[in-house]
Amino acid sequence: MTERAVFEYALLRVVPRVERGEQMNAGVVLYCRPRSFLATLVHLDEERLRALDPSADVVGVRAALGAFVCVSEGGAAAGQAAGDEPGRRFRWLVAPRSTVLRAGPVHLGLTVDPAAEVRRLLETLVR
Repeated sequence: MTERAVFEYALLRVVPRVERGEQMNAGVVLYCRPRSFLATLVHLDEERLRALDPSADVVGVRAALGAFVCVSEGGAAAGQAAGDEPGRRFRWLVAPRSTVLRAGPVHLGLTVDPAAEVRRLLETLVR
């Protein structure tokens, strides 16, 4: 049996009309320092988004979610964050912001498999 490791995660929330404060979960970002693991998985329910705001910029929201995934993965697509270590990229992803896409509070857990955990969280909390 593999030893469990501490991980941190936050939900990615879409807030289409900031003045109303309504939000929906659209992804999860998970960081496991002991395993040097960082991943962001997203799922945008367009029907649900349009129920919150019929004029929502779905293309813009998808682009913003894609940017979170790129920063999470690192490499050239991450822009300025390309050379940053996973922990620094995670902190950037979960930093408070007042935009249409923002991360919720950071939570902790234990896992033996961070990749399976991020998939489980997406299925449980987003889909």
